[in-house]
Amino acid sequence: MEPRLKSQATPEVTGAVQQLFKVVYSAGLDPLLLELVHLRASQINGCAPCTYAGVRNAKRQGETDDRLHSVVAWRETPFFTEAERAALALSEAATRIEDGQPGVTDDVWAAAAEHFDETQLSALVTHIALTGFFNRINRAIREQAGKTW
Repeated sequence: MEPRLKSQATPEVTGAVQQLFKVVYSAGLDPLLLELVHLRASQINGCAPCTYAGVRNAKRQGETDDRLHSVVAWRETPFFTEAERAALALSEAATRIEDGQPGVTDDVWAAAAEHFDETQLSALVTHIALTGFFNRINRAIREQAGKTW
């Protein structure tokens, strides 16, 4: 399968997205947590380039293979903290809205709010949305895993 475009975005779009990433990464969240959230949403959306990048970036930050292999089944493993579980649940709920799922329920939100303040919750939601943004672009243009970033 060949990619449909050579470049994902214009410089103006790239600059705007970079500003959003600055806000997300300045909210006081662990960058590794953000990679796990990105990885889980990308797995759900079937985005090969983002899944590849999520694993690669998490490994660069010291993430273990056991945890990375278990993100897809995080509920059934002992490898994640309660805060990480809350963030992964939020990521799934916000991502699966087109699967006919209920979206972010009050229970999912309350669990996340136990671990993150409003600024961090805002950053998490923005990060999940940005992941979906890139997942959809990559799927539309057939971007290949390992060839981006």
